[in-house]
Amino acid sequence: MTTVFLLITAVLTALIAGLFYAYSCSVVLGLGKLSDTEYLKSMQSINREILNPVFFMSFMGTALLLPVTTFLFRGEQPSFLFLLLASAAYLIGVFGVTVVGNVPLNDMLDKFDISGSTADALKQMRDSFENRWNLLNNVRTVFSVISIVLVVCACIWNRQLP
Repeated sequence: MTTVFLLITAVLTALIAGLFYAYSCSVVLGLGKLSDTEYLKSMQSINREILNPVFFMSFMGTALLLPVTTFLFRGEQPSFLFLLLASAAYLIGVFGVTVVGNVPLNDMLDKFDISGSTADALKQMRDSFENRWNLLNNVRTVFSVISIVLVVCACIWNRQLP
């Protein structure tokens, strides 16, 4: 049963790492080329649409299953250590950064009235949002990749045990 938890955890962690990686190396670049109005409208739409069951299953599932799987592997070194580090990286660098950094920025942008704003207000909103949001997303990307690498190490090590 522990191996099943480990594999499900690996898949969910990989899905999240892939999401943030793809976003960092493609979506952000494309959005960066849009006008202020187009950019802000696009980000509002993306931030609303990502709040769906599929995303929550992988994002929250990883936050739940990493610590549970770590607990299941207690006493099995070094798999336990890999999973403990993966849990810390995910919970702090992905989940924590999202909750403390990206979500408040998303909420701020969601409340912003694009159609009723001047060009200066649009530029000011973009300036206060875009670079900070992208930096935080890059942090999430790095930590989600670190998490999946550590989970893969746990999988490999677990497979090598008798």
